[in-house]
Amino acid sequence: MGANPSDPAAGGLWAQHRGPLSVDDNFIILDDPLEQEIFTRPVEGDEPLLESILMVQGMYCAACSGAIEGALEGRPGVRSAEVQAASRRLTIRWDPSRVKLSELAAAVGKVGYRVLPMQFALSVEARQQETRKALWRLFVAGFCMMQVMMYAWPSYVTQPGEIPPDIDHLLRWASLVLSLPVMLFSSRPFFDNAWAHLKQGRIAMDTPVSIGILACFIVSLLATYNPSGPWGHEVWYDSLVMFVFFLLGARYMEFRLRDRTAGALDALMNRLPEQCDRQLPDGRFETVSLRRLQVGDVVRIQAGQAFAGDGTVLSDGVIVDEALLTGESQPLTRKRGEQVVAGSFNLAGTALIRIDRLGRDTRFAQIVSLMEQASTEKPGLVRLVDRIAAPFLALVMLSSLIAFYFWWQIEPSKAFSVAVAILIVTCPCALSLATPAAMLAGAGALAKRGTLVRRLQAFEALSHIDTVVFDKTGTLTHDRVVLRDVLTRDGVTREQALSLAASLAVTSLHPVSRAIVQAMPVGWDAQAVVQSVQDVPGGGLVSLAPDGSEWRLGSARHCGLSADALDALPANLADTPCTHLVDGQGWMATFVMDEGVREDAAEAISTLHALGFKTLLLSGDRLGAAQRVASQVGIETVLAEASPERKLEEVVALQQQGRHVAMVGDGINDGPVLARADVAFALGHGAPLTQTQSDFVVQSGRLSEVLHTVLHARKTMAVCRQNLWWAGSYNAISVPMAVVGWMPPWAAGLGMALSSFLVIGNAMRLGSMDTYTDIPDSSTLPVSASR
Repeated sequence: MGANPSDPAAGGLWAQHRGPLSVDDNFIILDDPLEQEIFTRPVEGDEPLLESILMVQGMYCAACSGAIEGALEGRPGVRSAEVQAASRRLTIRWDPSRVKLSELAAAVGKVGYRVLPMQFALSVEARQQETRKALWRLFVAGFCMMQVMMYAWPSYVTQPGEIPPDIDHLLRWASLVLSLPVMLFSSRPFFDNAWAHLKQGRIAMDTPVSIGILACFIVSLLATYNPSGPWGHEVWYDSLVMFVFFLLGARYMEFRLRDRTAGALDALMNRLPEQCDRQLPDGRFETVSLRRLQVGDVVRIQAGQAFAGDGTVLSDGVIVDEALLTGESQPLTRKRGEQVVAGSFNLAGTALIRIDRLGRDTRFAQIVSLMEQASTEKPGLVRLVDRIAAPFLALVMLSSLIAFYFWWQIEPSKAFSVAVAILIVTCPCALSLATPAAMLAGAGALAKRGTLVRRLQAFEALSHIDTVVFDKTGTLTHDRVVLRDVLTRDGVTREQALSLAASLAVTSLHPVSRAIVQAMPVGWDAQAVVQSVQDVPGGGLVSLAPDGSEWRLGSARHCGLSADALDALPANLADTPCTHLVDGQGWMATFVMDEGVREDAAEAISTLHALGFKTLLLSGDRLGAAQRVASQVGIETVLAEASPERKLEEVVALQQQGRHVAMVGDGINDGPVLARADVAFALGHGAPLTQTQSDFVVQSGRLSEVLHTVLHARKTMAVCRQNLWWAGSYNAISVPMAVVGWMPPWAAGLGMALSSFLVIGNAMRLGSMDTYTDIPDSSTLPVSASR
């Protein structure tokens, strides 16, 4: 993953090419099994299907999606094809025994688009090439526009007849010459796209645009050749070049802004380095592509570089940024022998790492797989826009013809201007971008915080949530036990008992033993008198004391405690996990364990209550343990000792009451209820099955991120509604103005460009909404606010 296509050390067919790939080269690469491992994966099921995710170059709108899907659907061996216009992702499910991927790429090429593996399409060279071409087209249109406007200016400031006919004719010819580069070079993407769709019998958003450009040029050309003819009273070169410049400028800005919205996901998914330094047996280093790395290689990672694979630190230590992978926003220190994960960044110094896992075996690859689903999914509203795009465009062209005929009867001099303005102003580019741009921007912002969005449609569902259901173990609590209290006999201090118990426990990896050791202060040393500790499976630890007696740490049975001794302990420990310590005199101490409620759980629950959410705790644990956790975090409704089926019944009952339910869980037994809930959250450390059933994966495990995601979903849907309102209002205002002749073609082009720019720019705001100031302060809430 992340290999440089032009690197000869990369292995595979990319290594055979330097510089930009030709179309034939691209087709060869798509069929190479080694290269397919990067962008293709098998589909689970009875049939031998593969799923490939590719980037599409040359698409600008929702109608482009339909053309690409139409070119692939129905072909032998193609099970499904879907294009996400905002992220330009093509997802194909195909049968390798019936068709080659290169054949499908050729079919897409015939309708005017090019598909590339995502890693190459997002490479620096490919982006620079695409940017340079767009800038050149924009520059030519802008330069010619300024010159044509200079020649057209006299006609705006003079009265008819003031300019001598020969001078007027000369200005028209000069404008014609300057308009040719705009027609032949700058406007070519519009013509190519429209022609490719027309050959398929489809109408693209560039179709009315191309018709408007051609109409302006042809009518102006006729007026230039025959000033005394029926069209000779006016030329439209200025409107033509201005419209092309405005539209190209808008599309260039969309391209740049898309990099900051949908492109935020691309950057996170392609953060592995293209090359790294591998250590040779003699201690020297060689620079190689990631494709040549193998498990067991030792690599040198420079400051600011991402780790190429999951590995073990061999240097003294390294400071890493694991925000994407764990949700931990603060830099972390990994010492010699500790693990680092692929995709995290080395923040300081040079680190030596031994590679333990590469490619799809890494945690980073699993995260990318989750994020790809979000970047390729089409929300329901986007599918609706895709379906109505072609009929809407056909209606636009019909309306333009009707307006032309109407105005030709009333005022022929305005008929052409009105028809062209309608063609241009009603192009639904802003409408097609309104929802996907906002949702992808929202997903990218959450990904930066370590929360992965698996379904974009979940944003809409989450914005309507009014009930949040929590699992207990691993969700409200840590997935490890902690020491809550120490009870000792007379004459033994807490510190003495804890030190002796820790000296025994340090030899064991049992969770209870680790909890006791972690309760000790930093820098403590095990007691030297504790030697030859034995681990009794299912019981605990035992060691000989200097006086010949035994120290025992473990269960009551292992320690030989009688029923009377246990009855002497506080009654509230009946349902509490405890570990006991005994010596030659009998019972010495009892260590009261707890699951350890997450530090931010109580505050997150309190804030949810303040915002009007109902919260519940569903747990398969004992009632006492569940109620103890619920009381600590502020949840009053508790369902304990619940099987997965019982949890599912409870969620269904809530939905039947009209509640919109979000479920937060982390265990395999949470899978059914997560699938049933309106929105499902899985914590990053949870079981893989749980994550596949979820809509959002919170890498950090912090419940505060669940709250942040809920608020972020509301903001995202608010931006979607704003975008849709603007796109609809723009058309509602602009179309009547164009019909009555109050909007010239150049103004229609400017309005169309600004509407698309405004939609993308509004979506960009989601990237800066990292915190929210409208969260109530739970400390100032009345008691009745919690329920």
